[in-house]
Amino acid sequence: MGTSRRSQAERDAMTVEIGYALLSACFLGAVVFGAIAGPAAVWQFPSGAERVLVVTGAAAGIVLGVLRVVHVLWRYAGTPRPDPDPGSGSGSGSGSGSGSGSAD
Repeated sequence: MGTSRRSQAERDAMTVEIGYALLSACFLGAVVFGAIAGPAAVWQFPSGAERVLVVTGAAAGIVLGVLRVVHVLWRYAGTPRPDPDPGSGSGSGSGSGSGSGSAD
């Protein structure tokens, strides 16, 4: 287990990102399958060629869908997480800086 707990907002963001990754992967897989296997549904091909198109379309759709999920989640994992305690003084936003005005 990690030493820090995730906030509810971080858990929600991860849930949304996983949902986006899965939905975009399904869409990509369907488009790739349709592009490769679609001609077999429209035109008459020998049965062997139709089978090759359908199997190739399914395989390419699955592979690209998995790659899409990995890409989206890997990119999300690489984004920096916000400081859980912004008032701790370790961030660059606290302390005396050269701000434009300090009168509140």
